[in-house]
Parts: sequence; C-alpha cells; structure tokens
Amino acid sequence: MEDPRPTLMINATVEITARALEAIVENAKQIAGCDEKGRYHVDTADKVGEMISRFLFEKDFESYVQQRENFM
Repeated sequence: MEDPRPTLMINATVEITARALEAIVENAKQIAGCDEKGRYHVDTADKVGEMISRFLFEKDFESYVQQRENFM
C-alpha cells in the first residue's frame, strides 16, 4: 500500500462474511487468469489482506480509532 505515513504490517484475526471472502477469491482468480493447465497463481490470503488494508486506508481507520466513543 502506497502511503506517505509510516505503516506497520500486523497479523490479526478479523471476521468477514463468507460472501465477502467468496467475492475476493472469485475476483482475484478472474483478474489473475489461469495457466495452460487451468491453475490459478494468486495468493488469495494475501489478496484478503490487501483488500482489508485498502479499505482501512480509504475509510480513514486512523481517525476512527482516535475517537474514544468508537471503543464502546
């Protein structure tokens, strides 16, 4: 993720719907395409992380966590 602010890579357990995961996998496979043997060469777990990170940056997660009322 390109961002001028310093960032950290963390591992976290997050809860998402099965449909969201299915959509990430379907779209990642379509974008990557398959090889001549019909295999897809895309790491869908990495893609999940990328999608969540992009969402957090775009929705300004940093500002969200600075508001104490969001911890209730």
